[in-house]
Amino acid sequence: MNPLEVVELMCPWCSEPISLTVDVTESEQDYSEDCGVCCSPIAVHVDVGDEGAPQVRVEREGG
Repeated sequence: MNPLEVVELMCPWCSEPISLTVDVTESEQDYSEDCGVCCSPIAVHVDVGDEGAPQVRVEREGG
């Protein structure tokens, strides 16, 4: 199993598609990342299930 997975999402600020690389070796993560399109800050929450599939939720940070 690859410890990193690429997840395709929509930026909560500009609604453009973005790709996030997620570490699936940790079951729960919260961090901030800037949108690669509009550079706005995004709050990222990751839950990794027993099968190793990440569930990723993004929202506007500070907005």
